[in-house]
Amino acid sequence: MPTLETHVDGLTLPNPFIIGSGPPGTNAKVIGMAFEKGWGAVISKTISLDASKVVNVAPRYARMRAQGSREVIGWENIELISDRPFDTWLDEFRQIKATYPRGVLIASIMEEYQKDAWIEIVERTQETGVDAFELNLSCPHGLPERRMGAAMGEDPELVEQVCSWVCQAAKIPVWAKLTPNITHIVDPGRAALRAGCNGLSAINTILSVMGIDLETLRPQPTVEGYSVPGGYSCKAIRPIALRMIMELATMMYGGGSGAPISTDGTSALPGEMPDRSLSAIGGVETGEDAAQFILLGAQTVQVCTGVMIHGYKLIDELCNGLLAFMQKHGFETIDDFRGHSLQFFTTHAELVRRQAEVKAAERAAREGMVTKDTAWEGDKFVEQSDRLVSND
Repeated sequence: MPTLETHVDGLTLPNPFIIGSGPPGTNAKVIGMAFEKGWGAVISKTISLDASKVVNVAPRYARMRAQGSREVIGWENIELISDRPFDTWLDEFRQIKATYPRGVLIASIMEEYQKDAWIEIVERTQETGVDAFELNLSCPHGLPERRMGAAMGEDPELVEQVCSWVCQAAKIPVWAKLTPNITHIVDPGRAALRAGCNGLSAINTILSVMGIDLETLRPQPTVEGYSVPGGYSCKAIRPIALRMIMELATMMYGGGSGAPISTDGTSALPGEMPDRSLSAIGGVETGEDAAQFILLGAQTVQVCTGVMIHGYKLIDELCNGLLAFMQKHGFETIDDFRGHSLQFFTTHAELVRRQAEVKAAERAAREGMVTKDTAWEGDKFVEQSDRLVSND
């Protein structure tokens, strides 16, 4: 019988599905509900030492629906990190761990580019008993003037410096959450791992403008007639997230990208950091969605917007769908298929070479030419020999 139990960075999760940082983890009440519904872990909404500068507006979401349907395929938010006082969060972290001692609680933290601030938030937060940290180096909007979020995460040097500060102070696992708003996501990912992070989370939302209302001529979401670019999520971003997870996993674990596949079906490209973890984020709403990310190397899969659309009960569909996929293919554990599909990525030049090889073999078969020793047939030996003569 397949099991969804997941082991990552010394933590044991009942399943690989994690509530991603955002509204679904915005206070102790909703975090407790997530644990009771059966989620594998919960990442809190991002916290900082000083929440006084965090002021949210309303409305702050915009949705894109499929043509002629109510199905939501894209979701934009201009929501900031938590506006709740840091001390309140510390009290609630203690309360959650006391009530759900086996629940894996991960604190999402964000600070300015100041060593003392990062060390303080790490030391004070880990005293509450949280199980791990996720560093928000990737929020695409809000507080860029304080060099927070993506303003920090798009610079690999800053990423490495901040991650080194955190890892020196942390006594629990640390994941760095990466921004997709960058040309090469592997660069900050490599920097975070080099600094000592146990793992990476990717991707955060994509900076976007959802659209313009053609009646009012105002951008959406509109607040007193004005707006700002926000973070785009939901199923429309999944192909982008899959690509970036593939790139990170190839760097970490090895894979076919950029190198021919060897004859035994494995990649000639070695991984740089095979002992580090990868948590995938981006448009997951079904178990089949999650399976794709795991096939590309992820140990865990985060869901945020999906919970905002479908509710915490989504965990049942996620688990059932992933188990059905595993049963269909005969996989007993997540590790049985994790990263399996990486071997099938290569270069365009290699695709051309492989296709030419196949076409040559097909042409030879049509013409009855022997290309391998096993193809010789006794009753056709003379005929086969004649066909191999280049000229007569």
